[in-house]
Amino acid sequence: MFENKNSRTELSDLGEFGLISHLAANIKSKNLKTIKGIGDDCAVIDRGDHFELVTCDLLLEGVHFDLSFYPLKHLGYKAVMVNLSDIYAMNGTPERIVVGLGLSNRFSLEAGEELYEGMLLACDRHNVDLVGGDTTSSRSGLVLSVTAIGSVAKESVVYRSGAAENDLICVSGDLGAAFAGLQILNREKKVFIENPNIQPDLSGFDYAVERQLKPEARKDIVGALKSNDVVPTSMIDISDGLASELFHICVASSKGCRIYEDKIPIDVETVAIAEELNINPTVAALNGGEDYELLFTIRQSDFEKVKAITGVSVIGYVTAESAGLALIDKSEHETPLKAQGWDGLKMRQE
Repeated sequence: MFENKNSRTELSDLGEFGLISHLAANIKSKNLKTIKGIGDDCAVIDRGDHFELVTCDLLLEGVHFDLSFYPLKHLGYKAVMVNLSDIYAMNGTPERIVVGLGLSNRFSLEAGEELYEGMLLACDRHNVDLVGGDTTSSRSGLVLSVTAIGSVAKESVVYRSGAAENDLICVSGDLGAAFAGLQILNREKKVFIENPNIQPDLSGFDYAVERQLKPEARKDIVGALKSNDVVPTSMIDISDGLASELFHICVASSKGCRIYEDKIPIDVETVAIAEELNINPTVAALNGGEDYELLFTIRQSDFEKVKAITGVSVIGYVTAESAGLALIDKSEHETPLKAQGWDGLKMRQE
């Protein structure tokens, strides 16, 4: 018999990562070939001469995307890219995807074709095969679930848990642009709802809007690291904001960190949008999420190699766990970092 419990714990009280930790506490791997289960960007399975990588992301209408401003082709593209990004975050190569699709009766065949056009474009750009999946009806809008499968050499796999004290903390690209783009899209949607005669004006916001609607998994950075004979000590992709991902690496590695505000790469358009909307650009970079850049740590001996890679910034260093996680601001004051990134169980798109 099941135990009758009168108390109730709200999922929003736990948050996404609290829920995952709670459920994972009682999950034990039974197969010796399962090298890594819950707790990293991908599951890792021993296939003899290499490791297989498996990851899955679920995108729900009204939670992860708003179809009032999200073209279906872009959505299909993004659904694939966010999964490929997880494979790259393990220093691997994506090879196949499986797609689960739930469609309500308001979607036509042509709408489904548009979604798949975007997914196949993403697959083509990363030499990935779409090998199957499932399609069903939905009573609650559009549901997209993509599972990505890849591989990595055993000696090259990178986990979140490998950061060592005094390692350097690096990020690819720039941060906060996807969040800035979302704010612009939501603002223009609100204006249109209030007055349908006013058409959305996205001029001057091309870069930020594209970063939100059409993110790119950083295959090029993984390739550049391999070309320069650099294997990061830890790595994760930035889906929920820089601060949250730093927490993931530091908790998994039992370490702390110091990052410098003036070293965080933020595009000039992101800064301009943030100032226009009265948002601190650094806060957007730390907590905005959906940039799908790579956050990784390297040994100090690899600094010169990484310095030569275009599009990589060194933003801080790893400390002992007892030092905690902190941001050194532009006035050289130290502020404790908080993981306040996007949480699907606590937040909803407006």
